[in-house]
Amino acid sequence: MSRVLIIEDEEAIAELEKDYLELSGFEVVVENEGVKGCQVALEEDFDIYVLDLMLPGMDGYDICKKIREVKNTPILMVSAKKDDIDKIRGLGLGADDYITKPFSPSELVARVKAHLSRYERLVGSAKDMNDVVEIRDIKIDKSARRIWVRGEEKAFTTKEYELLVFLAENPNKVYSKQELFQEIWDMDSVGDIATVTVHIKKIREKIELDNTKPQYIETIWGVGYRFKL
Repeated sequence: MSRVLIIEDEEAIAELEKDYLELSGFEVVVENEGVKGCQVALEEDFDIYVLDLMLPGMDGYDICKKIREVKNTPILMVSAKKDDIDKIRGLGLGADDYITKPFSPSELVARVKAHLSRYERLVGSAKDMNDVVEIRDIKIDKSARRIWVRGEEKAFTTKEYELLVFLAENPNKVYSKQELFQEIWDMDSVGDIATVTVHIKKIREKIELDNTKPQYIETIWGVGYRFKL
């Protein structure tokens, strides 16, 4: 169930908004004072904020700014102010939408649903992009730490996995053995960097069709390695 925080000093309006949102399946928390509302907004997890501008203690502009410093959660501003300058200021501080009073509760519900849907799509797309890396016949599911090569799942040691993911996420860039050793093993290159060569060899055995003619991890003689797109 999605959680909504309403920060609104007019209790009758806040309760009406709460009733309509709860009827639509949302869990709703109401705060009537700016400082307390800001505190709750920052300390608890909500899926969207409905924020009035004119509040005692701390106005909606300042609350919006505070929220945006730490969260990307959608913010819906509500105000009796109709001037464009107020809307511009609110949106400029990071609000996602601005509703001018008076408005129908059904319009509020519709906007809340629309912004939540959009935010969930964006977060979902970013999650897919961050958690799954696909390059030609290789698919890496980072959330599950699993790798498929030409449709067949392959087993990798921890360092083999980390080295392959690093190279695949930074394609077409040449890295020296020293750089890879420091990046993956988190150590200075003073030591046995031959371990990088060994791990590259093991990875190639699992992803290449022909180790003598690698299609993915290319050796740049005298420099290092490059993952080819």
